Amino acid sequence: MTQHQFQYKGEFKLENGQSLHDIQITYHTAGELNAAKTNVIWVCHALTANSDVAEWWPNMVGDGLLFDTSKYFIVCANFLGSCYGTTGPLSVNPKTGSPYYHDFPLITIRDMVNAHELLCTHLGISKIFMIIGGSIGSFQALEWSISNPLLIKNLVFMVSGAFASPWNIAFNESQRLAIHADPTFKDKSENAGQAGLKAARSIALLSYRNAATYNKTQHDDDSGKLENQKVVSYQQYQGDKLVKRFNAFSYYAITKAFDTHHVARNRGSIEKALSCIKAKTLLIAISSDILFFPHEMIEMQKHIPNSTFIEIDSLYGHDGFLIETEKLTKIINEFIKDKINIT
Repeated sequence: MTQHQFQYKGEFKLENGQSLHDIQITYHTAGELNAAKTNVIWVCHALTANSDVAEWWPNMVGDGLLFDTSKYFIVCANFLGSCYGTTGPLSVNPKTGSPYYHDFPLITIRDMVNAHELLCTHLGISKIFMIIGGSIGSFQALEWSISNPLLIKNLVFMVSGAFASPWNIAFNESQRLAIHADPTFKDKSENAGQAGLKAARSIALLSYRNAATYNKTQHDDDSGKLENQKVVSYQQYQGDKLVKRFNAFSYYAITKAFDTHHVARNRGSIEKALSCIKAKTLLIAISSDILFFPHEMIEMQKHIPNSTFIEIDSLYGHDGFLIETEKLTKIINEFIKDKINIT
């Protein structure tokens, strides 16, 4: 995939009434945009991913794969608040000449979508053949399908919900408490809060997988071990891994944005909001997901016109959408097979 940058000059109004100025969006593309500009697959990435889909979603992008670069123009844009090239807490505030750090404003899922709509317009795209995302990525895909229903032809909504539930927010707040417990987080430094971020990642992993995953993959054969069990090393390793590629300020900002997701806000009700969707919609749940439960997505499906619900089995819980690529490819190809004529 090829990396690009788009800069929007001027004021970008946020949902909370504040503004960002001269926002920058980093995005990746693959394949070729057809003359009619109708062969677009727009991928919305998850919490700590970047815009290079091929990097974090293996076996999905390429000739003959689900995101077939011989047919489609693949776009993935890094969202606001992240640390992979789009305006976020470590970006320079044009008003002060210094990074935002703790002063980065609250952003919402709708702000992320509105920013990407600017990019979509910049690229001259008037129709998205398919929009797809998992978790917070699906928050964005869903919001976009509601706010601009005529833009989206096919919506693939995975392991997500119509709103951030108290259960979701509780996990996020526990992670933010871990970051706040790190005394260095008060510092104005890109390395601030690293110990807290490591602990936050350890908490998050418990929600991304489940007890069955851990009990199978992190089991110790040595019953005599008193400390430093396999799972301890795993949690430490995963925490260190994120610290090397992310920062506490972005993590904090993104989890706050996650909490803002609610399709009913200023729209009357969840049912009314979902009924606005014009896209042919596929909702995919994972049976072992403990963040977004299948029954919640079944309830959503009742209110989305022209929609289908599928539940897949996976040992890997919420993270199954990143791992079960063969199953997803088969299901999604079946979903769009009668829509292959993209002109």
